[in-house]
Amino acid sequence: MRKRWLKIIAGLIAFLFMCLIGLILYVRIVATIEPPVIASPIHPKVTTLDGGLLVSGKNWFRKSESGLYELYVEGTPYGRGAAIGALTQELVQYQEKVFNDQIQQLVPSRSRLEVLKYVVGWFNRKLQEYVPEEYQQEIYGIAQAASSDYDYIAPAYQRILNYHAAHDIGHALQNMSLVGCTSFATWSNHSADSTLIVGRNFDFYVGDEFARNKIVAFYNPDKGHNFMMITFGGMAGVLSGMNVEGLTVTINAAKAEIPGAAATPVSLVAREILQYASTIEEAYIIAEKRKLFVAESFLIGSANDGKAVIIEKSNDQTALYETQHPYIISTNHFQSDELGNTELNENHKKTSASVYRYNRVQELVEQSLGNDVRKTVSILRNQKGISDANIGLGNEKAINQLIAHHSIVFQPEKKLVWISTDPWQLGKYVCYDLNKIFGVSMTSNREVYERELEIEEDPFLLTQSYRDFVKMGKYRFPFSPKDDLNPDSVVRWNPDSYLAHMLAGDWYVNRKDFERAATAYETALSKEIATIAEKEHIQKNLEVCRKKLP
Repeated sequence: MRKRWLKIIAGLIAFLFMCLIGLILYVRIVATIEPPVIASPIHPKVTTLDGGLLVSGKNWFRKSESGLYELYVEGTPYGRGAAIGALTQELVQYQEKVFNDQIQQLVPSRSRLEVLKYVVGWFNRKLQEYVPEEYQQEIYGIAQAASSDYDYIAPAYQRILNYHAAHDIGHALQNMSLVGCTSFATWSNHSADSTLIVGRNFDFYVGDEFARNKIVAFYNPDKGHNFMMITFGGMAGVLSGMNVEGLTVTINAAKAEIPGAAATPVSLVAREILQYASTIEEAYIIAEKRKLFVAESFLIGSANDGKAVIIEKSNDQTALYETQHPYIISTNHFQSDELGNTELNENHKKTSASVYRYNRVQELVEQSLGNDVRKTVSILRNQKGISDANIGLGNEKAINQLIAHHSIVFQPEKKLVWISTDPWQLGKYVCYDLNKIFGVSMTSNREVYERELEIEEDPFLLTQSYRDFVKMGKYRFPFSPKDDLNPDSVVRWNPDSYLAHMLAGDWYVNRKDFERAATAYETALSKEIATIAEKEHIQKNLEVCRKKLP
């Protein structure tokens, strides 16, 4: 009888193993994405001119003295993609490396990484069906520059295409906001010269290395409008940008239901709007026809309409949000009648930092009658809470969380754009004039930004508070105390921060020093805490500590 049961169990294990192998093979097959067919593939020749200027035909790439990289590209989808890859190959490979290094840091287990690879592969099995052929060809051209070091994950084209959905997949699977972006616009009598002004902080964090090399890209495509955008190596989607019609696009994540399959990556919808829309109505038509698998707000500024609106999209619905004021604000929750009153959105507003940050922006915008570019930058750099409360450096409730990948200001009617330089939005903002940039013939290495219009660096950079905050940086993400953390130092570096005291409490708890942990948690609860989840974590641990004390 015993031998019989052993045979049954062995047979069952063998059957399950074969099922697992079959499932893996099936996922490999259905998740394989074939590249688009290119009639005449090209391999652009790159020439290095004086001072490091790289040229390929009329396309060029250089590093500005500001620290920003600058790229000009033109032509057909595959042609410009291949040129981008050839000119920026070093950054394409760098960006993939730091992205994968960060993933391995977050998921250190090799077996879990393998599982994650198949989950993402299954999730994105139909991704190509939702990406316009034009962008498939451009991404395929860029992928020619990818390193072979990551071929074990997938072929280069499949990887680069999937990276365009990385923000969406992470947002969908985690369904949480560890950080949040902020954008706003003023016009009419709320702007000093009545022109439209749009400002935004893009607070997307995949490690400090990931944000190091930013590219200001100027596109002259064979179809659609010329435009500029802020990007990084390997990225064809838009995070923030403006076209020559004076239409701007910025994106802000919102709360979404977890979907079951892929759709168009948010950044590629933003790209399509920027390349093909000249008015709010045209932007809405493009956004409405595309299916997303996350919830997103697109703040659209339009010189032709003289105002800004927000296009809100959930997994299956599109709404246009306008205000009665000469200003509009977007953080990370929906505001329209159609999407703003859902249970999911209402719960997100209660549990996240989004509403607090929105109210802080509104407070500062209403104080800035006669808003201009400098005042907009000042708001984007603001680190205080409501009523100028000290809420600790890096708080998610602050407009400036000292984490921004980039910060940007547009003046659409004048076709001017200001972009922050490192660190975060504290460095100087350099200005580019779209009236001039597309007429530049780059035959020698020279600066193309408008030097007389730059905005100086934030004086905060020269303070001891800044230097202390930088020391704390390595302990901010993920939200768990590292072994080398010194609780006294962390608290001293950022005394008004709930996070500093929470990290100290967690460090003491791990060492079973419940008395000091309790004191740290009690102090943390007296500070402005960013999210309900963090507050509940502190309260739960404090309760444990109190039970352990005599």
